[in-house]
Amino acid sequence: MSDLTLVGIDTSKAVFTVHGIDAAGRPVLRTSVRRGQMITFFRKLPLTTVALEACGSSYYWARELTALGHTVRLVPTQYVKPYVKRGKNDRNDAEAICEAARRPGMHFVPLKTLAQQADGMVLKVRDTLVGQRTALINTARGHAAEFGVIAAKGAAKVAELFSAVEQQPDIPLVAGEMFVLLRQQIDDINARIAELDAKLHATHKAHPVSQRLATIPGVGPITALTLAIEIDAAQFESGRHLAAWTGLTPTEHSTGGKQRMGGISRAGNERLRRLLVAGATSVIRVATRPGNQQMTEWLRALLARKPRKLAAVALANKMARIAWALMKSGETYRRGATTGVAKA
Repeated sequence: MSDLTLVGIDTSKAVFTVHGIDAAGRPVLRTSVRRGQMITFFRKLPLTTVALEACGSSYYWARELTALGHTVRLVPTQYVKPYVKRGKNDRNDAEAICEAARRPGMHFVPLKTLAQQADGMVLKVRDTLVGQRTALINTARGHAAEFGVIAAKGAAKVAELFSAVEQQPDIPLVAGEMFVLLRQQIDDINARIAELDAKLHATHKAHPVSQRLATIPGVGPITALTLAIEIDAAQFESGRHLAAWTGLTPTEHSTGGKQRMGGISRAGNERLRRLLVAGATSVIRVATRPGNQQMTEWLRALLARKPRKLAAVALANKMARIAWALMKSGETYRRGATTGVAKA
């Protein structure tokens, strides 16, 4: 099988489908391999390029196959889909992965080390816990409203909600027990989030790139760590490419020589986009307070012609570009007129 030049793998829970092609793109290998036999199978193959979709367990298999001497390419899932033939099945998926990976202009996902995955997992677990806390708070607010109990919004005000519930004498005993259960769950998650925050702040202080990124107005330890851990500046040609990958640039619907721009694409890393927009919103909120003279001319002109939400997205785009420039150059942000803002 010396003419084998590229192998595509469609991973699944138990059985993986393998599709290999030669230099001309002709199929020379089609088979299915059980998960436990993957290492043995690829150890026997001649060293070649192996392509996988960037999905669950792809980083693990990329490291394992790289250790065997193969060259591994991770293809974004959305870039594989256009090459899937009619009648979707595992073999067609593996063939589509091969076809996508051999395109000259294809962009691949950079491989992550075990340390990068571990640090990234802390961020993702924290994000999951915050989502669970929000869901529990919304559940408690919804049920309390059915008993006529209303409190101010925000996670910091949830204690007032439960205090108001306790003071309602006509709430049935069973309902009161459910509110106690919800409060215990929220308190438990708050304690877990506090533990992770302490861990993340320690990691942030020990990470020089994260420290530099945190000097950008609106970028706090969580956003800075997310950028430092999940972004490789060398993978992007410019700051605009990073902003586009994050989904902060307009979609385009141009045809016939006429340019039509839509809303932001919302592609790429959703969590990073959310953090950047939240940080930009805090910059605008602080900068527009009465008597505050810390607003840049660029931001003042933007707010004069655009709604706040659109301005926040535009500022988030600019923050992404600045972050790329700092990661690329190794410099620290030179503070201008937007200092003293809240950070995410």
